[in-house]
Amino acid sequence: MKFLSVLLLAAALLISACGSEKQTSTEKVFRYGTTAYGIAMENAGMDAHESYQCWSAIRYGVGETLFKFDAAMQSQPWLATKYEFIDDYTVRITLRDEVYFTNGSKMTGAAVKACLEDLIGRHNRARGDLAITGIAAEGQTVTITSANKVPVLINYLCDPYGCIMDMSRGTDDAQISGTGPYMVQSLTPKEVVLVPNPNYWGGRPGLDKIIVSSITDGNTLALALQNGEIDAAQGLPYASLSLFENDPAYKISSTDTSRTFHAAFNFNTPALTDARVRRAIALCMDKETFARVQLLGNGIAAKGAFPPNLPFGGDAVTDSGHNQQEARRLLAEAGWQDTDGDGYVDKNGAPLTLRWLTYTSRQELPLLAEAAQSWLKQAGIRLEINPTDGYNDYLRRGKWDIYAKAFVTAPTGDAQYYFTTHALASSAYNNGGYHSAKAEALAAELANEFNPNRRTALAAELSQTLLDDDAFMYIAHLKMSLVMKANVQNFAAHPCDYYEITKDLTID
Repeated sequence: MKFLSVLLLAAALLISACGSEKQTSTEKVFRYGTTAYGIAMENAGMDAHESYQCWSAIRYGVGETLFKFDAAMQSQPWLATKYEFIDDYTVRITLRDEVYFTNGSKMTGAAVKACLEDLIGRHNRARGDLAITGIAAEGQTVTITSANKVPVLINYLCDPYGCIMDMSRGTDDAQISGTGPYMVQSLTPKEVVLVPNPNYWGGRPGLDKIIVSSITDGNTLALALQNGEIDAAQGLPYASLSLFENDPAYKISSTDTSRTFHAAFNFNTPALTDARVRRAIALCMDKETFARVQLLGNGIAAKGAFPPNLPFGGDAVTDSGHNQQEARRLLAEAGWQDTDGDGYVDKNGAPLTLRWLTYTSRQELPLLAEAAQSWLKQAGIRLEINPTDGYNDYLRRGKWDIYAKAFVTAPTGDAQYYFTTHALASSAYNNGGYHSAKAEALAAELANEFNPNRRTALAAELSQTLLDDDAFMYIAHLKMSLVMKANVQNFAAHPCDYYEITKDLTID
């Protein structure tokens, strides 16, 4: 009995000692679960000049750009202190003098020049956006000359691909040397481990370690937060937000964004070359109900590519609205009628069957596909839905008729970005092969216009052209929410969807 008492006393002392050690530990580790990191998102890495890995570099505090957006999506100096246009084609940028890369090297004009040259050498989108023909460096300045007029060059330099890296260290994930508050300790397609950058110019970061985990299933993500496996989550299904809204153990940071549920038509599909069929499909989209029911109010019905908080969005354009009766009339006018009484329209003995392609990592996209299937059935159109994270293969092979995705239409705070990426013959994401001489001409004018008011008018006219042509469908603009434990501080959603992990992020 005495021996047992000694054992119990020893066990109690051990437990007490362990508890004391745990309580007095000062290491602050932030565990973050997100649906927005991984191979399917083309950002599983930190090489800012490779695909969309730049988004990871900026989001997770490894890299910074010369300029950044404030809450109103206006560009502000970040690694730069100021800029001046020498002429319509040339801008001189003055850099901060106190910035060092994670390896201890100073960020100079020459270092920025080397980084930008590698960017335009390897990144097709950046090469097209910036149209750089020359970069000169002198001390803490860089002077950039472009082949075209550069009214939005500063906006484009806010894009994550403008993340400044020390090219002398290379671009392998383990060697990336950025200017942000954190640096990579280890990285896989499923997880990023970050530690403080000892040379950070903005002061010591608030955390000792950050673990970013890719959790692509929304329910798993919600459960991980509830179970305390993570401290914060990005990309929770809107249906899961109610689990945390009224619980004092958690808090939510939300903001309206230009991330838009956006659907492109495949102009190589014979039935979709008829504008009446595309208009009929657009008329079937019950956007208001979708925003209210499927998105649970965490989004608003879209009139066009841009949300109403931007001057060229909202009421600046007029869409086709929702009208099932008019959709059926247009289909009949185009020769599509239900001749066999099966509830679906047909023409020359063939039913109107369309393939809706989307992916699952954005939780509500499959819900949109199911809703669209129901809406189109009411008009007599049979819709086959294919929600797959292997969507790129289907796009390449042309095995789709309507492709729905979530896309940030104004990540630069300006409309030009969306048009150059989606609406032109040369656009990287013009998957459906849309072409309009009017759209091309308006986009060319926009690219050379410096006057803000004229740019707004051109953007609205170009948006309206896309709507009039039924080139794309815009379903809803989304609200972004970050959900976190109550003790997480300075972790806030931003309208541009870039800045997540910052120097000021900490845990009480």
